[in-house]
Amino acid sequence: MVATQSTMIPLGTPAPPFELPDAASGKTVRLQDFSGAPALLVAFLCNHCPFVKHMLDGLIAFARDYGPKGVAIVAISSNDVEEYPQDSPKAMAKLARAKSFSFPYLFDESQAVAKAYSAACTPDLFLFGSDGRLAYRGQFDSSRPGGREPVTGADLRAAVDALLSRKPVPANQVPSIGCNIKWKRG
Repeated sequence: MVATQSTMIPLGTPAPPFELPDAASGKTVRLQDFSGAPALLVAFLCNHCPFVKHMLDGLIAFARDYGPKGVAIVAISSNDVEEYPQDSPKAMAKLARAKSFSFPYLFDESQAVAKAYSAACTPDLFLFGSDGRLAYRGQFDSSRPGGREPVTGADLRAAVDALLSRKPVPANQVPSIGCNIKWKRG
């Protein structure tokens, strides 16, 4: 299993716009649909990555805990589905339904959104404040597949808690690590 780290783009970067289909509902979801939220988590995921599989139930629990507090969450899969059919919109919709996602799971077929966010791996997490600027980018927590650390979402939860209480987000942000995004050839 080859691991790739997130690129850690500069804090304060504005959220790049997106307009993508939700694999489960077929509805188009846009960045501006989340304006007014106190925080927005944009999570680049995919179905097949062991790192995503390891933390997915923790992310679903995070959504269940923070959704009622107004935190918006959107997941995006940008992988090349020609090479990785298990990441196709049909498979994404099946996973979203099976796991009862409370957030949209969007398909970035052109990979333009992943490139705009400088997403490098799955999971790759980007947390934006109510001002639409990047407040946190990094790991969900310090757990890893096959490790002994439990999945808690501690790093992301600390960042969101700070945002919601209008305190500074912890400056010590550790890059996310996971499978590289499967870029299309050519």
